Amino acid sequence: MPHFKNANNDLFWLDDGDDPAVWLPGCTSISDADADAIRAEKEQAALSALTYAQKRAAEYPSFADQFDLIYHDGLDAWKAVIQSVKDKYPKT
Repeated sequence: MPHFKNANNDLFWLDDGDDPAVWLPGCTSISDADADAIRAEKEQAALSALTYAQKRAAEYPSFADQFDLIYHDGLDAWKAVIQSVKDKYPKT
């Protein structure tokens, strides 16, 4: 499936047989590798824009998993899991 980008590096693609001049005026054809690089860059920018608290919240186990960990392995195991996330995303 051909990939295209506009001047803002927004990605587009068309089904085979569609005419890009009609559907995507002002866009440039790019390779799959270039499209993957643009996606990775945008994902990294979105991740960088998150606060430490948002990053932590996304990485903490669910409450059910945390309670299960406490029940089966104890508070020290739970504290270690939580501390590893806090260490990965320290307060800024």
